[in-house]
Amino acid sequence: MAVGVWFGVLGPLRAEVGGRAARLGGPRQQAVLALLLIAEGRTVSAERILSEVWDGSRPPSMTTLHGYVGDLRRALEPEREPGAPARLLVREGSGYALRITPAAVDAGLFTDLAARGRRSLEGGEPEQATELLGQALALWRGPAYADFAGAAFAAPDATRLEDLRATVREDRLAAVIASGRHAAAVGELEALVAEQPLRERGWELLALALYRSGRQAEALATLRRVRRRLADELGIDPGRGLRELEAAVLAQEPALSPDSRPARGEPLAPETGVATAPAAPGRVPSPHRSAPAPPAGNLPFALSSFVGRGGDLAAVADLLDGHRLVTLTGPGGVGKTRLALEVARARTDADGPWLVELAGLRAPELLTATIATALGLPAASSPDQLAGMLVGRDLLIVVDNCEHLLVPAATVVHTLLSRCGAVRILCTSREPLGITGETVYEVPPLHAETEAAELFLRRAAATQAGWTPGPDDRERIAALCAGLDGIPLAIELAAAQCRTLSVGQIADALEDRFTLLVGGPAGRPDRHRTLLDTVAWSDQLLRPAERRLFHRLGVLCAGFDLEGAAAVGGVTPVLAPLSALVRKSLVTAEPGTAPRRYRMLETLRQYALGFLSPEELAGARERHRAWALSRAESAERHIRGPQGVALLDGLSRDQPEFRAAFASALAEGDGEHALRLGGALFWFWFRRGHVAEGLAWLSQAFAAAPTAGAGVRARARFAVGALRYVAGQTARAHEAARTAIEEAREAGDPVTEASATAYAGYLGLLAGAAVDAAALAGTAVELARRTTQVWLEAETLMVQGMVLRILGDLPGADAVFREAIAAAHASGHDWVADGAAWCDMKTASDRGDGPRALAIAGDILAAMDLYGDISFWLVTVHSAARALTLTGQAEQAALLMGAVEAIGRRAGVSPELMDPIDGPREAAAVRGALPPDEYERHAARGRALSREDASALLTNLIDGHRLPR
Repeated sequence: MAVGVWFGVLGPLRAEVGGRAARLGGPRQQAVLALLLIAEGRTVSAERILSEVWDGSRPPSMTTLHGYVGDLRRALEPEREPGAPARLLVREGSGYALRITPAAVDAGLFTDLAARGRRSLEGGEPEQATELLGQALALWRGPAYADFAGAAFAAPDATRLEDLRATVREDRLAAVIASGRHAAAVGELEALVAEQPLRERGWELLALALYRSGRQAEALATLRRVRRRLADELGIDPGRGLRELEAAVLAQEPALSPDSRPARGEPLAPETGVATAPAAPGRVPSPHRSAPAPPAGNLPFALSSFVGRGGDLAAVADLLDGHRLVTLTGPGGVGKTRLALEVARARTDADGPWLVELAGLRAPELLTATIATALGLPAASSPDQLAGMLVGRDLLIVVDNCEHLLVPAATVVHTLLSRCGAVRILCTSREPLGITGETVYEVPPLHAETEAAELFLRRAAATQAGWTPGPDDRERIAALCAGLDGIPLAIELAAAQCRTLSVGQIADALEDRFTLLVGGPAGRPDRHRTLLDTVAWSDQLLRPAERRLFHRLGVLCAGFDLEGAAAVGGVTPVLAPLSALVRKSLVTAEPGTAPRRYRMLETLRQYALGFLSPEELAGARERHRAWALSRAESAERHIRGPQGVALLDGLSRDQPEFRAAFASALAEGDGEHALRLGGALFWFWFRRGHVAEGLAWLSQAFAAAPTAGAGVRARARFAVGALRYVAGQTARAHEAARTAIEEAREAGDPVTEASATAYAGYLGLLAGAAVDAAALAGTAVELARRTTQVWLEAETLMVQGMVLRILGDLPGADAVFREAIAAAHASGHDWVADGAAWCDMKTASDRGDGPRALAIAGDILAAMDLYGDISFWLVTVHSAARALTLTGQAEQAALLMGAVEAIGRRAGVSPELMDPIDGPREAAAVRGALPPDEYERHAARGRALSREDASALLTNLIDGHRLPR
């Protein structure tokens, strides 16, 4: 982040650089900055910026946006040299992001101070809370995002900040009261309730401050005034806090006395600043509340044991304590109803709990009467009539399966909650009701290896007396449950098949799960008798555009983003139908991802695929292939720059999609598409150690594309050469590089020609071929410079330095490496600098300087861990093992050699064969430092190490030998 940059959004938009106001341009340009600030460091696509900033008017060209961004960069980074990469407002993929910390924005500082103040208040430190919360409020200069009051993009964040501001004002006044200055708080509180008359906490604090100031009659009058206001304006009774405070005032509870100030550090209730009491944490207790009567209600008795979900039970129970409407969402069969019933059974509401089942109801006009009948009341003709019968009753209503009656159910629920202050409602639905006050809890699948496996075992044992799992069944059951996505209904249906099939047979039949998982118990609702019925119930509730997108998304194998959904679905715009699928629990939004990513359970994905016609399936797969290739080629253009880590991580995340695209292209006979995809992905394969996989796909692609164009063949051929190099097949790698040179020349592709020329010389030396490696390396550098691609110049210089080192020209190699490192830093191609350092490390070992070699290795390892690199990590550890023998640590060196051998075999990388000049010498040095049996004993231990274990071991060894500075 740029030094000395600060932003203000709590009022008119401001930015300061080095303490001086920055000129931010006109309203649209400022709106671009505001949108990026709201994103809090996440990337915002250029398309979204144009759509949201120019909402309601025709957006300008992309050039205009780039111009605005350029102006903002000049204003925010005035010291940046022309052409130097931006550090603050950066380009990422197809969008922009602000690289700032929360403390650089007044809203972030305000949020932090608010949280610290609340913790101080809850922790019994009211004076400190008053100070912190006062500092938070002092940051405000007007309404949040004041310049963008009518802008839709700013409204959600502005509302959030204004709501938090109101809470902070209340927290500060609660702290003032808790510190004994109740009389001083009265005036501010009277102004506060006048401004925000429907926020009940302000009235609570005002009544408490009046009471402690000796104005008990005014306190009681205040409580009665707010009761009348809530009834007149909203038609509701006061909340529990106001009711309990009124009872405490009438009873003149000692806890309300100003003499009852808590000792320093004694926990306080944040709502009022009163010391917490055991009866009701966070509220003033009422001594007159009688013990609840035994529950009434109509909940059915459980017919089978409830397995797992201890955390879910506690979480939903806590939500119901704090909220009057909680909705459990999730896909069909995930266990929403059973969880709701278990939570309800543990409640002690005086008049409940009650269950209302809506699954069999198809007529919305009968909804109110159905609920009344389930509650044992006379049939009601309207929601208002039903509410009138429930006023004053303390009960929980479980409303099960609302998704097909969403609008009428929301209307009835809203009326009941507005009119009946002691009624709580727990809904289950595949989609939230979407009304004010609703808290949504997404019921997760069961954990496959624990809860889900236990459920399978219990239900299977119930199918026939004496059933026990076989010796190998437990692992199969865990895998089976994972394949069923941890969905309880699917697991129970699978377990029921143990009457006729073995666990292995059930697992093998999962590809046809909708035929296998049938025949549920006769007491189940029709929609839960088979797995197909369960998913079809959700499918039937979709609108045409939603259903079309749902079915087409089945071709995606793993998680996906908005762009992927749009490309594969062929739907524009895609946000509305995708949002509907998320709401209806057919697609899951992955929390914490930015930009947001989505996924489908495997069961839902297979269902979706099964409903595509052959023509629709072919079209969806074609769109999927095009999207995968575009994603790979877009990443490849920037992957050797500053964004390399993020892009490699993104390609790792999308790897299942690339595999599916390869399989689809080859099945269609489109070998040229597969070659293009392989050429784009080779650097990812090279760095992340997917060598065998890359070679396999490229081999099939070449076989399927005998007439592919020279340019496509050249890039894919160079990829083959690079992957064969790390696999230790130097002669074949050299041959591929030479062919790639000819194909690149034919295609007029100087970038691939430069790369292939450089490696042809280096690989020729390693393979013992008759080549003028120095001349080839020099030619490659000249070609690279003519392309003006700085990363390419850096890499060809690095290869030239490696060639000169092998030829014995160490001074010449050092000089070239310095040039390569400078170009690497200028382009962000860090791998080049690390490659030069690796050569320096080996030279240090050649000179017997083990400590220096290990110090260099430590720096390289840190970079390899950042990039998730496997190939370079292996050769670095291999070379470091030799350096360890020079420092007297032969046993640890053998241990690491064993780790390199095992991890390299899994990745398809052979450091010893990849580096046939230095690699065998390094291996021989380690083997020669120990007797053969000792070496083998330590190497065998190393073969059991993970990469993380081996890295940690080597890092500790390096730290123990660092020279004092």
